Amino acid sequence: MRPGGMFGAHHGADGTGHDEVIMPGLRGLNATPEESAELATLFRHFETLTREVENLPDGIRTVTRSSDEAVMEVLVSHVVGMIGRVETGDDPQIFIQSPTLDIFFVRADGIETEIDITDAGIVVVQTSDDPELVEALHLHAAEVSDMADRGMAAVHDMMMQRAGN
Repeated sequence: MRPGGMFGAHHGADGTGHDEVIMPGLRGLNATPEESAELATLFRHFETLTREVENLPDGIRTVTRSSDEAVMEVLVSHVVGMIGRVETGDDPQIFIQSPTLDIFFVRADGIETEIDITDAGIVVVQTSDDPELVEALHLHAAEVSDMADRGMAAVHDMMMQRAGN
């Protein structure tokens, strides 16, 4: 469990609760204020996001976009920044971060990533020869799609599920 009681019974007792104004759970032990602000923008404007996910036998292909140009810029920065962090094994340790991401930071060398910014949105193709990484890529893509569809409600549900409530 991450500091801050991520997915644990202490949800909210340590300042990482349901405050959707300042969104304290978007902070991290190794995240910059700018990264946390990007996440806040994406969650505040999730209704502008659309996503297509194709599960490949060896990974995923996602196309994500925002109908708001400013949110789209934040989305691109977030995706490129997080993939860069994965490639260097530099986990931001966001308090509400899904544990699905842990394997990416530990075994980043097993993931091949291509990013393309097109008129359709930001296209990410990630593949691996490692079945555990492929499974994690599929799961994380589904988690992100749920967040794009439902915003913070998806995170809260995921946290409660992980806590066994």
